[in-house]
Amino acid sequence: MNKRTFLKSFGLLATTAPFLGFEMKNQASEAALLPKAIKKGDTIGIVSPSAASADRMEFTYAKEAMEALGFRVKLGENLRNRFGHLAGTDEERAGDLNAMFGDPEVKMIVCIRGGSGAARILPLLDYELIKKNPKPLQGYSDITALHSAIQSQTGLNTFHGPNGSGSWNSFNVKQFEKVFFGTEPIVFKNETSKGDELVAKANRIQTLTGGKAKGKILGGNLTVLTSLSGTPYYPEFQDALLFIEDIGEDPYKIDRMMSTLKLNGTLDKIKGFVFGQCSDCSPGGGYGAFTVDQIMDHYVLPLKIPAYTGAMIGHVSRQFIIPVGAEVELDADLGTITVTQKLFQS
Repeated sequence: MNKRTFLKSFGLLATTAPFLGFEMKNQASEAALLPKAIKKGDTIGIVSPSAASADRMEFTYAKEAMEALGFRVKLGENLRNRFGHLAGTDEERAGDLNAMFGDPEVKMIVCIRGGSGAARILPLLDYELIKKNPKPLQGYSDITALHSAIQSQTGLNTFHGPNGSGSWNSFNVKQFEKVFFGTEPIVFKNETSKGDELVAKANRIQTLTGGKAKGKILGGNLTVLTSLSGTPYYPEFQDALLFIEDIGEDPYKIDRMMSTLKLNGTLDKIKGFVFGQCSDCSPGGGYGAFTVDQIMDHYVLPLKIPAYTGAMIGHVSRQFIIPVGAEVELDADLGTITVTQKLFQS
């Protein structure tokens, strides 16, 4: 039997999926699963599910950052491996992640960086093990593949935020403290400043359609999310709030990916929309090139749902830590995302 015939129909794929290393699930039926709470002094596991780290100091930065936050650190066995551009073979990278979820000493898992390659390990993850050991997982960019797969296969809420070797400036540290240790209601709202300008320019939002919406917040990096379309690892967006961000993509590619979200039905299912920041996404030339703003107007305005752009989400030094899968309320006029549920098991 050739590969084309083998994967010809979704029904056949569902039948053979266990032999390919994953189990097809009805995503909509997965009940929300909260991770267990963490405390200072706990052990954080650092893994590299995507690209290899070319600079050895990244391992030092990540370890010292977690220690400065008040944790002990355990490094993945294959953290420093390299296989092409990847941080080890698929089996090695998946093995580290499975080991961290199965290790009773490890209370939280942080990805050292993104890049590319996380999608390759999705069929190798032990989702039953993850369900039995619900721990916070944090990272962004290519780690969107893990957020999406874990959400769709287990219902576990994860955290879209700074990677281990990323920027741990005062804003991000405050975000971490607020999300994981705070007792006050969690509201994500851009911090703006005028500096030496007459009016504030940095981190300004744009309301596309005003109003409020409540629902489960899902999404992440636009490129990675759309690459999962049509797979068992794509989340169920019915009545959800979608957040997306990206970096270094020409607007025509953003247009193509937004078209995918329209064609696969995602945009018609959601109740609210947040676009973070698209770093280095200016038109690259060509007659009549769209801007990212125009593309958002084309796809989002017809939905007539609460929507805004410019949230501090994405490849920016100061970024929100979004609890993927949590129930939130979006206010598109104020540009706020308010968490409306507890984030951790008691």
